[in-house]
Amino acid sequence: MNTLELVSRLRTFLPLGAVLHETEDLTPYECDGLSAYRQMPMIVALPGTEEEVAAVLRICHVAKIPVVARGAGTGLSGGALPHAHGVLLSLAKLKRILELDPLARTARVQPGVRNLAISEAAAPYGLYYAPDPSSQIACSIGGNVAENSGGVHSLKYGLTVHNIRKLRVITIEGELLEIGGEGLDCSGYDLLALMTGSEGMLGIVTEVTVKLTSRPETAQVVLAAFDDIRKAGNAVANVIGAGIIPAGMEMMDKLSTRAVEDFIHAGYNLEAAAILLCESDGGPEEVTEEIQRINEIMRECGAFEVRTSRDEAERLRFWAGRKAAFPAAGRISPDYYCMDGTIPRRNLATVLAGIEALSAEYGLRCMNVFHAGDGNLHPLILYDANRPGELELTEQFGARILQMCITAGGSITGEHGVGIEKIDQMCSQFKTGELEMFHAVKSAFDPDGLLNPGKAVPLLRRCAEQGAMHVHRGNEKFPELPRF
Repeated sequence: MNTLELVSRLRTFLPLGAVLHETEDLTPYECDGLSAYRQMPMIVALPGTEEEVAAVLRICHVAKIPVVARGAGTGLSGGALPHAHGVLLSLAKLKRILELDPLARTARVQPGVRNLAISEAAAPYGLYYAPDPSSQIACSIGGNVAENSGGVHSLKYGLTVHNIRKLRVITIEGELLEIGGEGLDCSGYDLLALMTGSEGMLGIVTEVTVKLTSRPETAQVVLAAFDDIRKAGNAVANVIGAGIIPAGMEMMDKLSTRAVEDFIHAGYNLEAAAILLCESDGGPEEVTEEIQRINEIMRECGAFEVRTSRDEAERLRFWAGRKAAFPAAGRISPDYYCMDGTIPRRNLATVLAGIEALSAEYGLRCMNVFHAGDGNLHPLILYDANRPGELELTEQFGARILQMCITAGGSITGEHGVGIEKIDQMCSQFKTGELEMFHAVKSAFDPDGLLNPGKAVPLLRRCAEQGAMHVHRGNEKFPELPRF
């Protein structure tokens, strides 16, 4: 089936403006938040109902047309990179909050609903949706499910997988699956956890039932400044080691705080080699006691300045600085490459020192901002794509950071997913038998490999040939996608 035939078939049930195939209409969809990798899709389909999603998938299944799902396009691993001979299935029109039940503390929402919009809708009932990625004002809940997103408060409240109850999913054949349930547990295999973080490779999510959380009575943040990033890393381990589970614990190095302070004016100490933000929430007495202990631990670990938020406005300002780290990077560098690895907390100081050494070796600045409490690193490598060879150096730098995470006993991703960005490192993290099992799971849901092909799980031959195969940028070819 050629492009015009497929366009004609799709327009039998989708409005004229919901099937895009002209170059000028396709260009906005050529990449997600990882803009170093770009590819024009053959067609973009914008269904407005669950039934239309199913119809698109049925047509593509019969015609053996690849399908890549896209939410808000804020992903940072190339997970929504289009396929040149495929349909980009945008779920942006499915953006309704279908039901909010304050007694059951759940909300049923369509995949295009923004993360923050759920909390805004639940606020009158004293509830909110806990996972809060830095992009929560824009990212969609469907994308959060695809990548198992977290956020600054995931240390205490968990990732997406810990905060959803049920999914409605359409298979590549166009069949509807209901996964999970309203209760705390369901019989059978945990397909809810399997689908969460599957990066659009197993099915298309059309509805999510999320768990809502009561807003704490009070919350305060401790801001601690250190003259050595290793001391800050050790402070993280000591807080957790003392039996304290903060609502959030984030670290930023000097380059990050200076970029952010000029942008947000959060009140950070600009002379510190690193700052830690550590939040306690709950009842007033509980928070007061925990904040006092956190203050003591920070000073014992060498903090030369320790401040506690005096009111809600200051608490939000402290967090606003951390959440603005990515846009702040864009103000001090033409381009940046955000990595996403996870390590055991005990190795924070060692890995941070390793990143510092790599920064000097490659001659590239690196902003370190991350979820310190759960060891989820987000180094932002600053580069200029207009300088020949600098993107390639940046990719090498990033690959070595991920390899360092594996060596330290961690993972190549904590919440951004694998996509195309980290697919080579999957060969390092997992053994052949494990990768074969991943492919078997994929085949059970999508035997023809039509959903998001070439992403997340590498072909075994790619691992065997890894030294010779590379993913290219721009409009060049991707080795595991059909040649075009």
